[in-house]
Amino acid sequence: MKKELFIEDDNKPLSFGDRMADRIATFGGSWTFILSFMCFLGIWISFNIYWLRNRGFDPYPFILLNLILSCIAALQAPVIMMSQNRQEEKDRERAKIDLKINQKAEEEIRSLHRKIDILLTQHEEVHKKLAEIRNAQ
Repeated sequence: MKKELFIEDDNKPLSFGDRMADRIATFGGSWTFILSFMCFLGIWISFNIYWLRNRGFDPYPFILLNLILSCIAALQAPVIMMSQNRQEEKDRERAKIDLKINQKAEEEIRSLHRKIDILLTQHEEVHKKLAEIRNAQ
């Protein structure tokens, strides 16, 4: 299934960077990423300690692994922030639209209250006139 290339609210096309940020944020915040990364770490550590007998290309304390983890964190965090900022903009726009809808609904409710007040006033006047007619008879 192909991901949408448009923001659903205003159909503005997303840039390549926006699409990549969304995909990276989606994958980086998933259990698939966490579990696959844990497997990668386990394999890396096992490979270097047991198979290469801690004399391999990255012996304990795994300086290269720490460098790789730092680079991933340094790159992943800003990309996720870009995606969150875009989502925040969309949420802000939705909130503005919701506010306008709520204000319109409030205006309609006030209008209905005024109409009901007018009807109640007319009903009371008619009721008084009927009472006067009944008393006159």
